Amino acid sequence: MKVVLQRVSRASVAVDGKVVGAIGRGYLALIGITHTDAEPEIDWMAEKILTLRLFPDADGKMNRSLGDAGGAVLVVSQFTLYGDVRKGRRPSFVDAAPPEVAEPLYERFVARLRTVGLEVATGAFGALMDVELVNDGPVTLLLER
Repeated sequence: MKVVLQRVSRASVAVDGKVVGAIGRGYLALIGITHTDAEPEIDWMAEKILTLRLFPDADGKMNRSLGDAGGAVLVVSQFTLYGDVRKGRRPSFVDAAPPEVAEPLYERFVARLRTVGLEVATGAFGALMDVELVNDGPVTLLLER
């Protein structure tokens, strides 16, 4: 599993010009799922995102978690995180899990984030989406499991 995690001031995702998910302060999480991912990877990643300390404390140090900062998460499926461009001119996506495997794991990831009472918004799995964000920091990490 790969996640590009961006700390944002605000973010939204639209499908066909209609906003389907939006948050204020928090994280934009672009989620890529591969063939070997299963519930343990999903649960580990959700726990990691919930407990990372990426928000500033009173001294300006990254020392507060998402919950401490009162933030939200916007989760967007992103199979292109598994694009392989080592050969040729077009990316290969053979490492990305097919939709019938990835979508239930994506839904479990979203459900796991919601279990702690955070606001969690989503894009539309498999749809062509327009994502807008205002990066806070900027703080952007690539998480892999």
